[in-house]
Amino acid sequence: MGFIFSLLIISAIILFLINFVFALVNFIVWSTEGINAIFQGQNLTERIIYSTYFKWIIIADVTWLILTLIFVFSRKQYKTNSELYYLTHKPITEPKVCVIIPAFNEEPVIEKVVNDYINQKNVEYVYVIDNHSSDNTVKIAEACGASVIKKEKNMGYAHSCVMGLKKSLETDANIIVLTEADGTFAGDDLKKMIPYLENVDMVIGTREIQVLSEKGNQNKMFYVWGNFLLAKLIQLKFFSLQHMGVVSLTDVGCAYRCIRKEALEKIMNQFSNSETGELLVKPKSGLFALFMTMLGIKNDLRVVEIPITFKKRIGVSKTESDKKIKAIRYGLEFFWFILRS
Repeated sequence: MGFIFSLLIISAIILFLINFVFALVNFIVWSTEGINAIFQGQNLTERIIYSTYFKWIIIADVTWLILTLIFVFSRKQYKTNSELYYLTHKPITEPKVCVIIPAFNEEPVIEKVVNDYINQKNVEYVYVIDNHSSDNTVKIAEACGASVIKKEKNMGYAHSCVMGLKKSLETDANIIVLTEADGTFAGDDLKKMIPYLENVDMVIGTREIQVLSEKGNQNKMFYVWGNFLLAKLIQLKFFSLQHMGVVSLTDVGCAYRCIRKEALEKIMNQFSNSETGELLVKPKSGLFALFMTMLGIKNDLRVVEIPITFKKRIGVSKTESDKKIKAIRYGLEFFWFILRS
């Protein structure tokens, strides 16, 4: 099904471009030379039939529509097992939370971030995964009471996330939180995220709610809409005719999430190649949040997305995703990853 989905999406883009160019060219010709320059024949029916390209475009469009309908109706029973994909209740009677904070040169904000999470209810462990910072990130984080894992060289954000998640499984925490070190996320949001874990396996934040976002944050209009469309592409990939899919998403790039320990154990070994140990995403790419979300869905984890507060970044963005050219590059990288995964 993954191949068919990718084929339908790619062909849809190609057909859209062909139809658009065809319509544009014919509009220009019609405007300058009249309708007879476009269609040949004595009446409207003959003009359409004898059109040089029109009938082939119609055939291609109708063929695509038929294949899409076949795909849609083949998903009638997709992920409808009542034990896996419907309401359950698994209370966490004694929550113990482990917070993972990947960091690289976050001296201006790391104190605020660490203190924000250390002071939250049920937080037992806070790990800062330092990606070989050249400033005082490590010293400040340790002074605040965080446990710091120092890397000897910069191995990338995704590598830090995996290292932190592995470390969390060595603790007795039953809830693992992944967040950012840039001050954009709030520790207080754990109060609304964690309760959902009684019904689901992983809770992801969405930064797409305007009234919960601080004005001037890094999510510019171009980034927001691209993020939203990519999120809907994931929904289509896991589409179910009965309930529109097992997950509803609006934000593919949000790293802030909570996951039950047993759910993380289920997917932990799938972040890397079992033979070589290499990560299945580029260690220095921004794909990890998307990768983790899709791994969860593929492995039948119950995943839910909820609105979170989103603040302006303190310090300089390491990814520069707020710049249009960078955002386009990331968007294309995300798009291809969704199709091939």
